[in-house]
Amino acid sequence: MARPKKYKIKLTDDELKELKSVIRKNKTSKTIRCRCQIIIDLDESHGKVLTHEQSAKSNGVCLATVTNTVKKYFEGGIDAVTEFKRSVNSDNARRVLDGRAEARIIELACGPVPEGHSRWTIRLQEEKSKIVLDTPVSREAIRRALKKTNFDLTKTTTGASPKKMMPNL
Repeated sequence: MARPKKYKIKLTDDELKELKSVIRKNKTSKTIRCRCQIIIDLDESHGKVLTHEQSAKSNGVCLATVTNTVKKYFEGGIDAVTEFKRSVNSDNARRVLDGRAEARIIELACGPVPEGHSRWTIRLQEEKSKIVLDTPVSREAIRRALKKTNFDLTKTTTGASPKKMMPNL
């Protein structure tokens, strides 16, 4: 014998229309679509009601996802289900450089080396980028921008790790 349901979902007509419109939008992410479909599956006032297990199987998620979505719906309503909470510590939240600034840094690194130096270094780029970008950019932000493009500041090999020679067969 199963336990009685703790949360019973009864959507109004307007809430059902809103969830269905969110599902139909092209910009809606797969996660949000799935959450909306879970709430619609478990709605007792419209159509056939699925169990948590059936909803999880039909949406291709685990049972915990269904439970968490239902809990989220009861704590914050439809708005809580249809929005992402981004962590303030995520890479996108901490991002200092936008695409244009990254392009300027890469352009600078591809350009001629400053007089008196044999190659670009991160510290040289940091000094030069203060002039070019008008805003101070950290060495770490420059390193990340160059790493993303697989850009090597040293055009020639330094000899630190020589290439392995393949034996002639």
